This record gives sequence, C-alpha cells and structure tokens, in this order.
Amino acid sequence: MTRITCIGLGNMGGPMAANLVAAGHAVTGFDLSADMLKAAAERGVSSAPTLEQAVVDAEVVITMLPKGQHVLRVWATLVTLSRPGQLLIDCSTIDVDSARKAHQMAAAAQCLSLDAPVSGGTSGAEAGTLTFMAGGSVEAFERSRPVLEAMGRKIVHCGDDGAGQAAKICNNMILGISMIGVCEAFVLAESLGLSHQALFDVASTSSGQCWSLTSYCPVPGPVPASPANKDYQPGFAAALMLKDLKLSQEAAMASGAATPLGAAAAQLYGMLDRQGQGGRDFSAIIEMLRGKTAVE
Repeated sequence: MTRITCIGLGNMGGPMAANLVAAGHAVTGFDLSADMLKAAAERGVSSAPTLEQAVVDAEVVITMLPKGQHVLRVWATLVTLSRPGQLLIDCSTIDVDSARKAHQMAAAAQCLSLDAPVSGGTSGAEAGTLTFMAGGSVEAFERSRPVLEAMGRKIVHCGDDGAGQAAKICNNMILGISMIGVCEAFVLAESLGLSHQALFDVASTSSGQCWSLTSYCPVPGPVPASPANKDYQPGFAAALMLKDLKLSQEAAMASGAATPLGAAAAQLYGMLDRQGQGGRDFSAIIEMLRGKTAVE
C-alpha cells in the first residue's frame, strides 16, 4: 500500500483516484470544488480541507489540472512541502515548456518527477484502461509504474522531461485530424446516397481504417459504444480537443515544425467551439460539416 495524494478530482481525476483506492492504496484527495470532494469521498477517497494537509504524509502526489499555469502554481507550493525522494506525477495535458518547468521545480527540491498525460477519456478513467505517456527519469518512471498500472492498461516511457506531453500533443493532433477526415467521408457518402453501414464495412477493413472510424465512428449504428449513439455526449469534449490542438500549434511554432493539417483542424474545432458546441463530443463536428450548425 502506498500513501497517495490526488489533486484535481474532476471527470478524470476523480475516477483515477477511485481506481487507486480499489487497488488497495491509501488515497487522499484535494479539490477546490466541494462537490468533487464529496463525490470522491463516496468512492473511498479521504478528503483534506487544504493542500498542505492533503500532502503531509504522501509518498506520491498526482496532479490532474486544466492548464500549465495551474500545474505550476500548485507545484510551486508542493515543492515547499515536499521531502527529498517524494514522487510528483502530473497527469494533466499541458504545454511542454510548463512540464519542463515543473520538473525543474521538483529537481530543486530533490523530488522525483514525471509528466504523465493520459489517453482514453472519461470511460478509460472509469474503467482503469488509460494509456499513460510518461516523461522523466528512468528512476521516476520505474517507481511510478505500480501506481500508474492501477489506473491504466498501457504505460509508455517516452523519454526525458516533457516527453510525455510531447507524445500526447502529437497523438491528439493525429486524432483531431483523422476525426475530421472520417466525418468528411461520411458527409460525402451521404450526399452520394451511400449508407453509413456500407461505408463503414468497406473503410473499416480497407486502407481508410483508423481509430476514429472503427472505435469512435461519428455516425450512429456501426459502433454501438460511440458517442454518436448518445447525441454526442462526451466522451472527449470538443473544447478539450481544441485545447490539445492549440497546444500542438504552439509547439509547432516554437519548434519550427510544419503542421498544416493540424492548423486546419484547430481552426475547424475553433469554429465548433465558438458555436457553443464545445461541451459536446469532438465527433459532433460532423454536424457542422453537414451544415446543421452554422459554418463561419
């Protein structure tokens, strides 16, 4: 049993903390939302009234927060409370520069650290089947493995500080681009009189096969578990896809990489978000492409 503190108990952090409890760890949670603390407590997570009290006995601290600025603010406090050898893991999806700054803070406090963003969405968080993309030292990665394995199915050490965030940004740029391509294909098929099932049956076993089609098909029917069958309830919200695509474009600009399709995907998801659709699943962009929502 490991004493673990989880900071950020939202749609992802809450289920992740609950899975740590189910794996036999002693888990304390902290969140600014009383509702999130209550929901986590109902799943066996002990709550703490302050950040300081949450981490006092922790061997491992996990953060799951919205943006890089939030991670840096929390970690700036964490390192003042930490002990040498304590393990700090950030599972947020943030920019690479902020991730590296967090590692620097941890190193100055003689703590081990890992940036370990996740893929798999809320369903993966609930089921404990997330993929973790980890950046940091080999020592930090090996020590974190039993903790991450309680929350995920696949744990990948991507490299040094910030490599986990780099992998997450690249992966989600692929996802955003591929989803738009799949949606465009279905819109074209509709205009040509081709049924959804016929296109799926061909493309899912041909060169057009991809995860956005076979696991997350954006039209109702072919993949019963996809959000398209539930009026595009997320899943993975379009606003979060836009966030990740913006991170990809910031990274591309900083590194000088050419990502024209990534830029186009960011623009399209920006349109969807401005139309008030950011809370729907990212596959709902098919409705904008059909013209069911206004295209700017």
